[in-house]
Amino acid sequence: MSREPGFLHPVVGNLLVGLLLILLVGLLLILLALLAMAWQAGSWNVPLPPMQRIGWAALAVFAYLLLTGWLLLRRRAQASTQRLRVEIAAMTGTGLTVVYASQTGFAEATARQTVATLQSAGMQVELVSIQQLDAQRLATLRRVLFVVSTTGEGDAPDMAYAFVAKVMHEAARYPQLQFGMLALGDSAYRNFCGFGKSLERWLRHCGAQPLFDTVDVDNGDAGALRHWQYHLGQLCGRGDLPDWQEPDYARWRLHSRRVLNPRSVGGPCFEVTLKPEEALPDWQAGDIAEIGPQNPPADVSAWLTRHALDGGITVVLHGAREDLRNVLARSTLPAAWAGSDAQGLADGLVRLPHRDYSIASVPTDGSIQLVLRQWRLDDGRLGIGTGWLTEYAKPGDEIALRIRANANFHAPSGDVPMLLIGNGTGIASLRGLLKQRIAAGRMRNWLIFGERHRQHDFFYQEEIEAWHARGAIARLDLAFSRDQAERRYVQHCLDDSAEELRTWIAEGAVIFVCGSLAGMAPAVDASLRAILGEDAVQDLIARSRYRRDVY
Repeated sequence: MSREPGFLHPVVGNLLVGLLLILLVGLLLILLALLAMAWQAGSWNVPLPPMQRIGWAALAVFAYLLLTGWLLLRRRAQASTQRLRVEIAAMTGTGLTVVYASQTGFAEATARQTVATLQSAGMQVELVSIQQLDAQRLATLRRVLFVVSTTGEGDAPDMAYAFVAKVMHEAARYPQLQFGMLALGDSAYRNFCGFGKSLERWLRHCGAQPLFDTVDVDNGDAGALRHWQYHLGQLCGRGDLPDWQEPDYARWRLHSRRVLNPRSVGGPCFEVTLKPEEALPDWQAGDIAEIGPQNPPADVSAWLTRHALDGGITVVLHGAREDLRNVLARSTLPAAWAGSDAQGLADGLVRLPHRDYSIASVPTDGSIQLVLRQWRLDDGRLGIGTGWLTEYAKPGDEIALRIRANANFHAPSGDVPMLLIGNGTGIASLRGLLKQRIAAGRMRNWLIFGERHRQHDFFYQEEIEAWHARGAIARLDLAFSRDQAERRYVQHCLDDSAEELRTWIAEGAVIFVCGSLAGMAPAVDASLRAILGEDAVQDLIARSRYRRDVY
């Protein structure tokens, strides 16, 4: 079995450091023994000739240098061991390498925050400057997150020039590599996020596979950075990673909810309707609702009882007075707390992280509608977000909500064909896009939707069939996987319609995919590449004609 050059250097380095440590410790012990012998001989308090005093002073200095060297080498050995552990984790797929290319320092700061977030979730993560990354090292890595800025009119940062010249201009293959891209830029410039986009195209050309679609950040946009945090949570399997910034929610009310798939063999799916306390804000189809969830009331009561606290005690938070119970409801409940001061407890609480949901409605509906499936933990309890919206919150209860623009999933501006592909609760974004398009009189819409059983899982059946009947949906293909002996999924609809797909693409169609990242999205991607070809799909991505909102 061959190994990549340079793989063993941390191991060899650790062995050498270990041998040096043994040697230095041995010398130090000999010196201490000599000093002890001199003391035992009674010469310690006897005045010494000048040369002997100089000798003993030299030995003392030497001892100090030995001890200092030992501490430095020990620290170096520990760092080398940690670096080796991280590199092995990155190469075996159990860890990540975060690479940054920064011009003003924002990309580096964001990369460091990314590393800290993932490490807090227990992941092995290494932070690397793009200056430290070469083709040899890239070939050993399995999962890499790039956080890169753009300078000037689409240029790479100064620190990335060598990488562009020496690595990106060479023919290479990295089929083992999975990557995520956070591209920082300013839309005031013509080539927005130019370096991030060129780096993504090059990685795809080299056979690397994206972990998720590139996240473009316009001038530090907080919403785009929250979208990046969402992907980090998906990577480490944690939906409870703390927000980087204190959330600023608006006040909404739960208006109604209904089950969309009664008697389904899958988990119950709900349509949740929310209305604002104040003026209805504006949004576009494809945007995201970020919900500030709350803990189950029973969990809050149990925590208060366990710590002998009265939930009705008034505390002050951000200048407002409220009951401790309400503050605990929207906060991460401490695993342990030994204090007795309710105000001190409130001051130290961390708000529950937001949950992301695609919006299934448009502003003219007068409300935000969400489509979500109840999700349960391993112990059978409902997840925090879906539990709050589908079970614990009652009609009329206040819901904390903010809207995040998702420009990558907005409908095309022109009257071009639109192909919508999705499964399950992915119908939410697709429904919003259809509503917006149909209201604008644009009818070249092709919907491919899949679920389990037509009888129980055809979400919005009457509405979709009515649109299709009057020509607002030009083509409708459905894939209900369990209605026949052989499983059928949305990608099979694509395979069966390959010729028409090519025609729609030739006429300028934009493809939208929404639904599960595991299974559906990669299967659809594989079908598109098989039908259209790798280069054609890459061109669609580069021209923003292939857009995905997958989770």
